[in-house]
Parts: sequence; structure tokens; C-alpha cells
Amino acid sequence: MRMLSSLALAASLACAPMFAGAAPAATATAALPAPAGAPQADKQAFINDLVARMTTEEKIGQLRLISIGPEMPAKQLMQELAAGRVGGTFNSVNRAENRPLQEAAMRSRLKIPMFFAYDVVHGHRTVFPISLGLASSWDMAVVEKAARVSAIEASADSVDATFAPMVDISRDPRWGRTSEGFGEDPHLVSQCARASVRGFQGSSPANPDSVMAFVKHFALYGAVEGGRDYNTVDMSLQRMYQDYLPPYRAGLEAGAGGVMIALNSVNGQPATSNKWLLRDLLRKEWGFKGVTVSDHGAIDELLRHGVARNGREAAKLAIEAGVDMSMADSRYLEQLPSLVKSGEVPASILDEAVREVLGAKYDMGLFADPFRRIGKAADDPADVDAESRLHRAEARQIARKSLVLLENHNRTLPLKKAGTVAVIGPLADAPIDMMGSWSAGGKPKQSVTLLQGMRDALAGKGTVVTARGANITDDPRVVGYLNFLNWDNPEVVQDKRSAGDMIEEAVRVARGADTIVVAVGETRGMSHEASSRSSLGLPGSQQLLLRALKTTGKPLVVVLMNGRPLTINWEKENADAILETWYAGTEGGHAIADVLFGDENPSGKLPLTFPRSLGQLPSYYNAPRIGRPFTPGKAPNYTSQYFEEDYGPLYPFGYGLSYTTFSMSDVRLSGNKLSRGGRLTASVTVKNTGDRAGETVVQLYLQDVVASTIRPLKELKDFRKVMLAPGESRTIDFPIDEAMLKFYNAKLEYVAEPGDFNVQVGFDSAAVKEAGFRLE
Repeated sequence: MRMLSSLALAASLACAPMFAGAAPAATATAALPAPAGAPQADKQAFINDLVARMTTEEKIGQLRLISIGPEMPAKQLMQELAAGRVGGTFNSVNRAENRPLQEAAMRSRLKIPMFFAYDVVHGHRTVFPISLGLASSWDMAVVEKAARVSAIEASADSVDATFAPMVDISRDPRWGRTSEGFGEDPHLVSQCARASVRGFQGSSPANPDSVMAFVKHFALYGAVEGGRDYNTVDMSLQRMYQDYLPPYRAGLEAGAGGVMIALNSVNGQPATSNKWLLRDLLRKEWGFKGVTVSDHGAIDELLRHGVARNGREAAKLAIEAGVDMSMADSRYLEQLPSLVKSGEVPASILDEAVREVLGAKYDMGLFADPFRRIGKAADDPADVDAESRLHRAEARQIARKSLVLLENHNRTLPLKKAGTVAVIGPLADAPIDMMGSWSAGGKPKQSVTLLQGMRDALAGKGTVVTARGANITDDPRVVGYLNFLNWDNPEVVQDKRSAGDMIEEAVRVARGADTIVVAVGETRGMSHEASSRSSLGLPGSQQLLLRALKTTGKPLVVVLMNGRPLTINWEKENADAILETWYAGTEGGHAIADVLFGDENPSGKLPLTFPRSLGQLPSYYNAPRIGRPFTPGKAPNYTSQYFEEDYGPLYPFGYGLSYTTFSMSDVRLSGNKLSRGGRLTASVTVKNTGDRAGETVVQLYLQDVVASTIRPLKELKDFRKVMLAPGESRTIDFPIDEAMLKFYNAKLEYVAEPGDFNVQVGFDSAAVKEAGFRLE
């Protein structure tokens, strides 16, 4: 780390919180306190002076966020920077490449520095588990650590800002971007949002080893109709405020300096032109003081949405709505000069956007030192992909925490480090898929596959035999789609043997083994932006492989690799064990082997619901109560259920097994009444009743029994992850106060209404112990 100059240190201390205003959410934390040092007024005086000296063209230039690559060749970009016509770029992660760009910006008339951004979502050079995997840890220290290491690595590559965390609530797993988020629950996702922002920004986004976080996608992107990417969202304000908005607000309260705007529409208005969303809610109601950026090409898309007739109208709508920076389109450059000159866009609106951009750069520390993350050429790494730049130990430990044990019949797992294990499946030796989507600067050659992890674990103790067994899919249309953007270097490479020959080989190999470990699921491209699915089962080629392996009679351990819940009914009934591994990152193969062989006791819990079928979608645990609910054990006629299949999810939210067992006492309350401003405590005693140490997650849910509007069946309000030795007991106390009971009523008032409440505590959302109290 380079030493800060006194000027740089002063600038870092001058960073003020990006969020102002009280938070209504029950789980909200207070805005970050203002750091000591230069007062906020100095920052504003500096920016105001700079804006006063800028020409209209220079101001508009600051609103341009340019993608490095085909969209603008390097030579042209250097010219634009020197002319002061670019505010920032993204997609370059090399100090040697970025240095001349910043030097060009320093040759501009006012020498305004640019910033470099990148999609550092779950790792940079070291790839951590996808966000769903991080959320599965239910451990905020794990989530924060992944973001902190990511920031250290990204900033060392001259990155100033990341378009993360992605905190969209997702309740329809058909949506491809489910893999990027933290799940379905407002409380858990909000906690992950805070932890991620803390990790990315550290004590200040001006620190040389920190990057500014841009919370995305604002707003409601995870609620697109039918789970189809870029689709419309039509939602009541009450549900919006209660379920979908809290995670964005949590990230902003944690100090995130930026917001990326969603591509979808919200109640008939594209987010990119939605004044209510970006001005009334984000700026006025929430008091956000940071910078907003459009998503890729979103301003131009206002024409296709049908709210703008031409580029001029699109640019006007976007900047009036509150879009500060235009990502990867030219509408602001082309249209704003004449719009401002004619008065159609007031100069004050342009100045407002410019101030936010300059303010973000100030808070990144770039005015104090434009090269604070670029450094000197003499210090550039000789090899940016060098092994020494990775954080493998952290990646392995974090990946271990992300794995969820779904089934373990007859204690099939953990396996013994002896004998012969057959490692089979199209994802058994897939280094690029192990990294998952949006893997930043990660390199497939540096990721550990399941096959390699198993070989390393059994080295000198047992034998690993292997066979591919099947292609990921035999559907040429799907393969063509997945390889469309990588036609010159396809990610999905088909084995040209027949399906029958591949299965025959796999069965032959499996018959000679003691245990079968089969890796199935989705390629990373199947759980990615624009990869919405109309089915959630394993592709047919993989299903045939599993059925064939089952006939061997050998213990069948299914290792799932996927970025969304899958409908795995046959697998649940027929596999001896199922381990959900998501996409586990650079050290995924070692981490999975650690769990399979018992070096790590799995402790992950599902951050979203696994449905039985597509017919159950959307499927989430905290659904609103209804008048004719299905009640197990009672006649199903004229109740809300699907009569062709069992009621309820395949695996509930919060579910996950361990190699040990736990018991829980009944819920004890410190009182049966809660007064306004008071507090009571719910307590349970948890005991490890098994024969080895293990962690579990104790989850607290609340239910409002009678309210002025329909309330959910239950809502997660708190949780504790606890490690217990065999036979050890521990009492877990959950404080409950009035704030935890609040909700948005029909008037959008944030209230806690008097009445009865049920306290539910369990190891998942379905199996809970219950007690009640009354709010006076």
C-alpha cells in the first residue's frame, strides 16, 4: 500500500456519508457518522468553484461513462479525455492501460480526474462464491470479508468503483440474474447489502485499497414479470416499500456512494426516466447524496420502451428524472448541448448532475491524488494474473461456508478418504463454470475444479476415477445460445460421442468404484444476465446420466452447481446425498472436497425457496396470508393449493443440514406484553446432539396475527450463527422491540399496530417453535 500524502489523508478524512435521513425499516441501521477532518462545506466549496469554471461541454463530458473496447477505440478515448469529454470508464483492469488514460485526463483544461469502474460482484482476481453462495453462509463476516478482499485486489488493479452489490429481491428463479443477488428475503438481503458495502468501501471509499460501491439495480429488477429479463414490473407501493426497497436503502445507509439504475420499468415508467423513483424517493424521501448511473445503453432504450420519440426526448427524460451518468450511449453528448442552450433542460439540472459526479470523485480521493490506485509504473506487477496476487486461503474458507447440504441419507457423507471414488458429470472438470457469472478478472486456469479437488484430497489415500457421462445439454439451440457471445472461444464445448456411449462409459467407471460423486446443474451462462429459463429441471442429458448411475447400486452423491433453485424432485428421492454448491469460485473444488470428506462440517442455509415445480412460482416463504389456506391434515378441497402435487416447497427458505444434529427448546419469552418503546426477549436453548462439532443458524420469525392490512405468514427478523461442540448447549437470546413490528400500512405509514404477535424460532422457516405476546 502506498503512503498517503498529507493532502490525500485530509481528503480521505473529508469523506462524508452518502446517505442522509432517518430510516423507517425495522432492520435499518443509522447513517454512518461523519468522519473527522475537513468539514463537508470544504468539499462543496471546492465542487462549486470547479463547476463555476466549467463550460457546458465540459459539464456534459463529466456525465459520460464509456465502455473500454469496441464502443470507443483507445486512440479516440485518449482524445476525448484530453478534451475533458469523459467522466469515467469501465471494463479496464490494468494499471498499465489505465495510467495513460488518467494522464490524458490530466492534460484537459481543468485537469478533472476520471474514475475507473468494473463489475466486481463476488471477487476480482480471486473469485469467491456467487452472491447466492455468500448469502447461504448466513454469516455477515463472510460476506464482508469477500467484499474486502475483492476491493483490495480490484484497487490494486486501478479500479476506483464497483457496480455492486446487487441487492435485488428475487422470488422467481426463472430469472437468470438470481445468481447475482442474495435471495428472496428483505432482512437477509439487507444484511448482506450492508456487509458488502462495508467490505468494498472499508472505512472510506477514498482509501487506496477501497472501491466505491454502486448499489444495483434500482429498483425492483428482481420482480420482472415471469422472471424474464428486462421485462416490466407492476407492483403496489405497499409491497414495494415492505419487501423490495429495504435492501437498496440498507446499502445506502451503509454509505454506498453510487446507485446503478435498473433496466426494467416500474409501474409503467422505465426506471431510467422515472422521476418518482430517482427524485422523489431516492433523493427527497431517502436523502441520497451520491451519484446515479444508467445501466448499459438504458437511455437509448427509452425509445424502445415507447416513452421517447427520439434521442433528444430520451436525453431530456433521463436527466430530468435524475440520471447523472449515461453509460455506454451517446445521447447526452449529442443532445444536451442544444437542450441546455434552448432552456428545455435548465442549466441547474445539468449542474446538479455534474456536482454528483464530481462529488463521487472527491469521495474516491481522486482530486487529492488522481493516481492513488494506479501508482507508479515501476510498481506495476510483472504479471497481473500472477498466482501471488490471489487470496486462495480466504477463497477456500469462504467457499466452505457457502455450501448447503440438502440430503444425507444413512449418513452417506462424509466420505472416507480411502477406496475408489468415481467423479462423473459434465461439471466435474469445468474450471470456467466453477467461477460463475460476472467473475471479473478471474482466470479459469486458476480455478480448482471438483475433479482436481477430489484428487488432491485423496492423494496417497485412495483413487479417483472419472468419466464425463453426458454433455451439459444435448439441445443444439441452447448450446448455440450459450456460445453466442463467445463464438470464437466457446464456453460450452460438446463431447462429440453419442449420449449412449458416454453413459455406458460412466456406468462402467462407476461400477468399479465404491462411491459415485456426480456433478450436475447449469453452466455459468445458464445463470446469467439474459439467461432466463422456462424450466428449472436438470437438462435431459443429465437426468438420463443420473438414472443410469442409480442402477449401479453404488452410493450416489449429487453435487449441484447452479445459480438458481432447481426442481430436483427425482434427485431428492433417489440420491443418497445432495450438496448444493452454487458456483463456488477459485477454490471451489477444494472447498467441496473438504465438505464431502468431512474436513468441514457444512453449515450453509438456503437464502431462497426451492419449488417443487414451475407451477408453484413465485415461491417464497413470507407470502401474504389468504382466506382459504391449505392446512396439512385437513381436506384440501376449496383451499389454495395445486392438487397434482404435495403442498409446500421442495426445500424451504433457511433450510440446510449438518453432519451433526441439533435440538431446540421451546421458545421462552421474558414477558407476554410489549409496551411502546419497551423490549422483551425471546430465548431458546440449542444443543448439539450429535457426535461432532458443527454450526447452525438459529432463525427468528415474527407473525402479526391481526392487522389493518394483510400481513405475511411470517417474516425473518433476526438470526444467529452458532458453533457448538458435541453435547454443548447454548441459550440464544433475541431482543424484540417495537421497531421490529413495524410495517407499511395502506396509507404507506410506517407503523406498529397494537395486538397479538407470534414469535417463531427454528433452524429453517418451516420447522419452528412458537410463543406469543401482545403489543400494548
